[in-house]
Amino acid sequence: MNGFFTAVKENASFVGVCLVTVLAITLIAYGIEKAAKRKNGDKDRVLATRKIVMIGMFGAISGILYCFDFALPIAPNFYKLDFSELPALIAGFAFGPVAGVLVEFVKQVVKLMIKSTSTAFVGDLANYLIGCMLVLPASVIYRFNKSKRSALIGCAVGTIVMTIFGTWFNAVYLLPTFARLFGMPLDVILGMGAAINPAVTNITTFVIMMVAPINLIKGIGISALTMLIYKKISPIIKYGASAQESVRASQ
Repeated sequence: MNGFFTAVKENASFVGVCLVTVLAITLIAYGIEKAAKRKNGDKDRVLATRKIVMIGMFGAISGILYCFDFALPIAPNFYKLDFSELPALIAGFAFGPVAGVLVEFVKQVVKLMIKSTSTAFVGDLANYLIGCMLVLPASVIYRFNKSKRSALIGCAVGTIVMTIFGTWFNAVYLLPTFARLFGMPLDVILGMGAAINPAVTNITTFVIMMVAPINLIKGIGISALTMLIYKKISPIIKYGASAQESVRASQ
């Protein structure tokens, strides 16, 4: 915990940028969700008390899952795969895109409190943004038309958006920033990729050969798990949330 607050103090300006980014994405999700509610005639509040409770619960689960990441042999071991977007995507389907992106934010806070940051929050911001690129499109599409077909389309679109954005973001921002942050020439990082796949010759081939496949694997895996379990647990989630609201109303 002390490491978390020390890191925040030492990187206060960048933490401010991160929080502004989170606010901007949340406002975008809020505007889209309000439009979907008008279209569907839904008068429920975007952030009812029961939803806030569920966001906290799913965010905590997501943060714990985030800590259990692992490397793949197709990329240097500083690229990790995890399934922390699963609770966020389920929350996005159940409660809307605002819930999905807020679970992504809570996930980062939980993970930082457990493990702090080793990248001056750069990697944490990247994980948040890339995760939102999966959760936000998928939950928005499903919100406008709640059907199995829409869920499939949403997951497919989210996976594609996440892969394209994650690949581009690594090339133009993340890799150059890491190289500067750790005083490691970019050529050294590219050399790590070339040692695994000789087709890697520059930053473009690096992100195409290393980053894109990991994002595709992650998006497809999380989408498949969501499609398998969402309908089975959806009644439990919504019943639990409704029960909490009923108890609150009776007090």
